[in-house]
Amino acid sequence: MNTVYDIQQLLKKFGTFIYIGDRMAELELMEMELKELYDSQFIRREEYTKAILILRKEAAQLRDNQ
Repeated sequence: MNTVYDIQQLLKKFGTFIYIGDRMAELELMEMELKELYDSQFIRREEYTKAILILRKEAAQLRDNQ
């Protein structure tokens, strides 16, 4: 898992599709969904931490570009 797209594909495996049109809100929702999956033990800690780091990096890049 290296990109936000990879995270979207992971979420899709669990029936979660996120599209709002606001990229920052989408990243926040993906983070919340990942936390739920991790808390429910559907994904491993390594997957969770890697995905969270990717989402937070993407969010930081969006803030920097605004």
